[in-house]
Amino acid sequence: MPSPRKQPVESRHGPAYPAPVERLLTELTRLPGIGRRSAERIAFHLLRGDAESANRLAKAVTDVKSAIGHCAVCSNLTESSPCPVCASEKRDRSLVLVVEQPRDQIAIEQTAMYRGLYHVLLGRISPLDGIGPEHLTVADLLARIDDPTKNAGGVRIEEVILGMNPTVEGDGTALYLMQELQSRPVRVTRLARGLPSGWSMELASKAVLADAIEGRQKIKE
Repeated sequence: MPSPRKQPVESRHGPAYPAPVERLLTELTRLPGIGRRSAERIAFHLLRGDAESANRLAKAVTDVKSAIGHCAVCSNLTESSPCPVCASEKRDRSLVLVVEQPRDQIAIEQTAMYRGLYHVLLGRISPLDGIGPEHLTVADLLARIDDPTKNAGGVRIEEVILGMNPTVEGDGTALYLMQELQSRPVRVTRLARGLPSGWSMELASKAVLADAIEGRQKIKE
């Protein structure tokens, strides 16, 4: 007796796609800013393309996870540790600009106006999202300041520039760092408000970022 024909599996989105497609859609919707419709457009683009294109994408994702790590000094993304910026003897290693994300560091570098080092927090303090200082690289920053051997070239840090994005969370993160640095023998400055309030650093033009670096303001001597 023939087995009964399986009925299509229903999902909350309607009739389900074949299982491999559904798995792809599920993983795509885990990405920030990708909803179900966007995931479907990406999935069908991949299905229409050839196998070689899909394999190149899969290899690129695998290579990113296997080849990219964090710099042991500044926590920026890098293929080697220390990263090229921290390893360069041409940089002013006594000057450290603290930013939220690697993309912020890239935006600053593109201005060619800054020749110091960086420290990437890998986020910002956001109590509503359950993100506190312990979830960031704040402890590593303080260790670099307290112990020169943890900074590039063993150089003592003399100035810390706070380069948080001008948002509520960015300002809160800057305030926390100011309090932590208050008792430490470093000069604390902050990027000038050439950056429009509410903007992300990656959206600012090179000229605006250059003005912000040049016009940074003293917070603590």
